[in-house]
Amino acid sequence: MKALKISKDIITLAEFKNSAATILKQIGDSSQPVLITQNGKPAGVLLSPAEFDRIQEQESVRFMAAVNRGIKDADDGKVLTSAQAKSRLGLKK
Repeated sequence: MKALKISKDIITLAEFKNSAATILKQIGDSSQPVLITQNGKPAGVLLSPAEFDRIQEQESVRFMAAVNRGIKDADDGKVLTSAQAKSRLGLKK
């Protein structure tokens, strides 16, 4: 995802309501997200469907890589008991 450009990519809810079609075309063409504010505070981020799909795919790949690392660790005998895991996390046994 591209970085937000403060002067260009932050708009008010009123601006979005008045120019929704133009803004939707802009994000579709550029894959640039737009931050929408309400009462001066961030209220939402608008992404193109393609950018949303790209982010979802990236997260799925990361998740599966983490699962595969865990399975490999288990297969290699790199496991902890519940008590060891709790101790490492600073939790009561």
